Amino acid sequence: MDRQQEEDEEDTVCCVMEDVMCVDEHPVERLTDGFLSHYLPELCCSKRALQELTQNQVILLDMLEQEVTKFRECNATIDLNTLFTEATVYHRKLVNIRREMIVLHDKTTRLKKRVLKLQQHKQKEDLEREQQRERELERERRLIAKPAKRSDAEPH
Repeated sequence: MDRQQEEDEEDTVCCVMEDVMCVDEHPVERLTDGFLSHYLPELCCSKRALQELTQNQVILLDMLEQEVTKFRECNATIDLNTLFTEATVYHRKLVNIRREMIVLHDKTTRLKKRVLKLQQHKQKEDLEREQQRERELERERRLIAKPAKRSDAEPH
């Protein structure tokens, strides 16, 4: 900026300052009162409306929070339904496994009885075979020629 412009600005500021200083306070008060009386009722209505809006927003936020809680509970209920469904499925599986275990237990019991009978039968057969063999050995012993015993009376 050049020097002339700076001086003009300073003069303008000084004139404004002079004007402010020379103003009478009474008209300023009346203008202020008039301004306030004109806009103050609207501002009070606006303030009340804003307070009411704020209260309504708080109420809406509370209601919204309650609804969110309800949705969460519903989701938890859906999860519970899923868990109950899974529980019934697993219960059926357990019942089936129990049935299979009972059937297997019955089969093993019958197999054990059969094995025991077979073992007893085999032992009986082995015993009979052993007895037969002993009888045959005894018979063979009887059939084998026995050397005659020398009697002492006979001369040599």
